[in-house]
Amino acid sequence: MPSSRIVPSALATALLAGLALASPATAAPAPAPTARHQVETFAEDGTIGRAEVPVTNAKAAPQRLAAPVQGDGDVSAVVHNGSTATKLDVVVIGDGYTAAEQAKFHSDAATKWQEITAVEPYASYRSLFNVWAVDAVSAESGVTGDPDRATTRRTALGSYFWCGDVERLLCVDTDAVERYAAKAPAADLVIVVANSAKYGGAGYNDVSSELGYSGIATVAGGNAKSGQVAVHETGHSLGKLADEYWYDGQGGYTGKEPAESNLSKQTLAQMKRTKTKWYRWLGQTSPDGGTVGAYQGGGYYPTGLYRPTDNSIMRSLGREFNLPGREAMIAGFHRYATTLASDTPTAAPLGASAVVTVELPTPGTRLRWYLDGRELVGLRDRTTVRTADLHLGKGQTRELTARATDPTPAVLDPDLKLLLTDTLTWQVTR
Repeated sequence: MPSSRIVPSALATALLAGLALASPATAAPAPAPTARHQVETFAEDGTIGRAEVPVTNAKAAPQRLAAPVQGDGDVSAVVHNGSTATKLDVVVIGDGYTAAEQAKFHSDAATKWQEITAVEPYASYRSLFNVWAVDAVSAESGVTGDPDRATTRRTALGSYFWCGDVERLLCVDTDAVERYAAKAPAADLVIVVANSAKYGGAGYNDVSSELGYSGIATVAGGNAKSGQVAVHETGHSLGKLADEYWYDGQGGYTGKEPAESNLSKQTLAQMKRTKTKWYRWLGQTSPDGGTVGAYQGGGYYPTGLYRPTDNSIMRSLGREFNLPGREAMIAGFHRYATTLASDTPTAAPLGASAVVTVELPTPGTRLRWYLDGRELVGLRDRTTVRTADLHLGKGQTRELTARATDPTPAVLDPDLKLLLTDTLTWQVTR
């Protein structure tokens, strides 16, 4: 892995410079602290690192259009699978696309989503997502730093390569991103697609948003490999996974047991004995290659911490999530999306001739129906139920419940399995 220094703070706020050497009575005021983000960087060979960068860059700051432009801020559905209340809503915003290039942005956005959903567990859970495209009209085509460092473009989100003096680091004005993301019906995950074929991207994991999303990924819309950046970043924002790479020369880890599910201070033998972390997966063949065990190095430290497999996508791009990582990602999907949905309202009582229809977005989901808590075995896995078939007595009010469970073998943790079951209940009156 590349050598680099660790920047310990998640969001640094102190860079005070230029303090005068005069007495306190005559000293000039210090400049205001420069707000900074800690971001992840992605090299073309798949290796990942970190850097600390300014929130904005004066040279590449967003250039507001002189007057409102038709179409700026328009929202459309790239993928619509259901209500925002029951789906995980991804917002894709374009930058460096002029008014005449918005169709190109929509094509690039759809292509990036195809790249992301080619990776498991996205591939198996596509129907849990809505994807919204937000049009951000830029004054000029392309982004700053492409094709060379001297190139400057006036764009809506101020995207720029050479961020923090790293050529492939594609930074963005996060305040501008927030404004455009707010135009979508909901935002659980935000991806910025830049109008560039140059490989690059960035991961903002320290961004807190009033909209509820917990990070921003930037990718190059015209580069076939940049979608992997977004996949890795969602490992953090959705799966709550730690990075599994490290820096040479960093020294050994001596802190407490990490909260993330894919890092541990424990050796393989200790994990088996304590039955913690990913012990349920030990010895199984992982989709990223090799066997799940305890491999030294991770969380930026070469020693003192262990990761589940040798080289998953949380260590380098172009890989798969390992088995514990897949489990965490599926749990992350279900924190936003439901296993069961229905267009039949639950708030008002249903009559004796109503029809109840439910949706099971994940293939293989088990569906069970209950009347006042007793299972109606004959209705198993039926997505449509007629209340007339319940044979209610006159004047009776009964409780009809649908319970759906995703039985995926990719989740072993009993606590996480609870997220994979959802119920809906209706009052039925004759």
